[in-house]
Amino acid sequence: MREIILDIETTGLEHKEGHRVIEIGCIELNSKEVGTSYHQYINPSKTLTEDNIKIHGITNEHLIDKPLFDEIADDFLTFIKDSSIIAHNASFDIGFLNFELEKLSKPKIAKDRVIDTIKIARQRFPGQQVSLDALIKKLKINTLINRDQHGALKDAMLLTDVYLELQGINQIGLQLSEKKSEKITLASEPNYSSVVLTKEETEAHKEFIKSKIPNSNWAKMLENYE
Repeated sequence: MREIILDIETTGLEHKEGHRVIEIGCIELNSKEVGTSYHQYINPSKTLTEDNIKIHGITNEHLIDKPLFDEIADDFLTFIKDSSIIAHNASFDIGFLNFELEKLSKPKIAKDRVIDTIKIARQRFPGQQVSLDALIKKLKINTLINRDQHGALKDAMLLTDVYLELQGINQIGLQLSEKKSEKITLASEPNYSSVVLTKEETEAHKEFIKSKIPNSNWAKMLENYE
């Protein structure tokens, strides 16, 4: 079964007020094994405010030469195909994407193919905080990804771990197939130092993955990325 873990960044909280998608990040799961990824920055044809930028660190200057949504819509739809879509607070992400797709007369993402991890988390942790940050702590997920600012691809990677844990799947115990996943391709990152790990932190994290969880999905991804 193919599933797509999805996250987006936007210019604001409400597409009905004219806000737009500026970043899409997706991680593919094939029978709960990490596969390829999709990552794209998008020019929203709209000026971001300082409050917007503080959330995700993506600047107007970074987006000015990026493609418009109509230029990437077909590639995005080709990547997700008819797979199930996994998102945290899915109504927000899918609402924005369907708003963009509808304007282009493209097929929208049907509600019956969307799984909201917030709903799953609330069943497991009734009455408790179920934000992505809270779930990372509750599920004891090891990560050095800086969450001071959001990012669609890094949040999709974190959500992948959260989703698998919520499904009762511990990555250390996964039996990965011999077929190697394709190398993850990232769009160019904006230059904001507050979310960049130091060289020492990066190397330490790589060594931790290689030595402590050599058979995990992220070890597999790291091998292909290197």
